[in-house]
Amino acid sequence: MNWRLVINLLSKLMVLEAALMLPSLLVSLMHGEQTLLVFGLPILLLLALGLPLTLKQPALKNVHAREGLAVVGLSWVLLSLFGTLPFLLSGAIPGFINALFETVSGFTTTGASILSKVEGLPQGLLFWRSFTHWVGGMGVLILTLAIMPKLSGRSTTLARAESPGPTFSKVVPRMRDTARWMYAVYTLMSLVQLVLLIISGLPLFDAFIHTMGTAGTGGFSSRNASIGAYNNPFAEGIITVFMLLFGMNFAVYFKLLRGEGCAAFRSEEVRAYWLLASLAILLTTLLLLPQYGNFLTALRYSSFQVSSIMSTTGYATTDYVLWPQFLHILLVLLMMVGACAGSTAGGMKVSRVVMLRKAAAREIGQATAPRKVRLLQMDRKTVSEETVRSVLVFFIIYTGFLFLGTLIASTDGHDFATSFSAVISCLSNIGPGLNLVGPSGNFDIFSPHVKVLLTFFMLAGRLEFIPLLALFHREMWAKGH
Repeated sequence: MNWRLVINLLSKLMVLEAALMLPSLLVSLMHGEQTLLVFGLPILLLLALGLPLTLKQPALKNVHAREGLAVVGLSWVLLSLFGTLPFLLSGAIPGFINALFETVSGFTTTGASILSKVEGLPQGLLFWRSFTHWVGGMGVLILTLAIMPKLSGRSTTLARAESPGPTFSKVVPRMRDTARWMYAVYTLMSLVQLVLLIISGLPLFDAFIHTMGTAGTGGFSSRNASIGAYNNPFAEGIITVFMLLFGMNFAVYFKLLRGEGCAAFRSEEVRAYWLLASLAILLTTLLLLPQYGNFLTALRYSSFQVSSIMSTTGYATTDYVLWPQFLHILLVLLMMVGACAGSTAGGMKVSRVVMLRKAAAREIGQATAPRKVRLLQMDRKTVSEETVRSVLVFFIIYTGFLFLGTLIASTDGHDFATSFSAVISCLSNIGPGLNLVGPSGNFDIFSPHVKVLLTFFMLAGRLEFIPLLALFHREMWAKGH
């Protein structure tokens, strides 16, 4: 393990986090809040610890698999630990475990909260809480690669370890240019949504909060009742569209900008994503007709909630816990599937589900005709057996964590739907679940040991298990590797 390289990269991340706290500090000062130390002290601490370490340049600068996994896993842990300081110093969230849960929920774009009343928080903390969504959505190391050119020569390993999805590929030859392009599109889409939300009538601050929550598919709101507090169909429509757009693979936008037009949407994953979303919205609308008595009203609530759950954003305009039980099961399935790889969304990803379906069909076909050679293909390209294996391993780990987590969460004595959906919510980085952790509830109902477990699950789900679990593997730290 090249510890000098790992420490150097982590120290750069600490300096970056200090810079990321500056906007929240400015928001606090603009609103006349006495919170200078709440952000000022963490900024000074991060700079004091990070700057001296950045000066020690490692002799060997090649990032191999172990260094990449270590940097990714440790960076998200460090980012979360220092991110708790504003909440703890302000006293807004009492207790380290609660503050860590809220911070990890922010950076991993989960949106699960232990707060019952967010409207009483200072504006600076509300901004920081949602800004963690925006930073974590695209990935903190992708941001680091975009603004620190010296990492460009060894950056693909880091990006591959942090990026969601079964495979990773650069949209342009240089990883630094890929990172910059991704953040340019990410920022542009965020600005467009911000302008539209302001036009829709949302206050400027609230428009910022919900834009960051939508872009990062996180779901933190400045209102206790989430988007439903505004009763603004125009704003709901804007957020619905952008939730689905941010849940799509960003490579599609690169192809569109390159002038490929409709060819950008020929991806099997993208087509499956929109087909699944459309069918789920239509089915939900039809089943909600008796409850709302009007097709357009049912469509309004169903399209928003299905988009919110499938994109793993977690915003709500109504308490879907009151919907029919069939829709509860449908929403849980959408929670597990999630959106596209290469997006800001969580879940297993549509591409993995498509691959699992094709792998199952291949095995059944192989049983009927053992001598026939069958290749698994996506977008008319052969998928390597290594990729198929990684998808199967991911599915096994996901389901294993889901059932083990539900078992441990049930020790608090809550009903099955509450415990089961809470674990899915954290593994898939969604936010709300069912029953006690639905849109009108929160995660403060759980005991400290369950909150720690769910915090770990949020990180594991965001990093898609391997980078975080690798930190606990003995060969990761063994000498001579």
